[in-house]
Amino acid sequence: MAEKKENAEAAVRTIRRVTRKKYSAEEKVRIVLEGLRGETSIAGLCRREGIPTNLYYRWSKDFLEAGK
Repeated sequence: MAEKKENAEAAVRTIRRVTRKKYSAEEKVRIVLEGLRGETSIAGLCRREGIPTNLYYRWSKDFLEAGK
């Protein structure tokens, strides 16, 4: 029984990894710049783009550090 559960969890992880959306550098910059403009909330922007807020903040940090 435990083996079936482990196999199912592994299958779900594999499917999530393969179907994960990959964002180009241009898309990341567009999203970060839109967030920096402050016209919409970060939460609303992330909800609309379908990304978690911590991912937005990671991209924003990388973007700002690259400009140093």
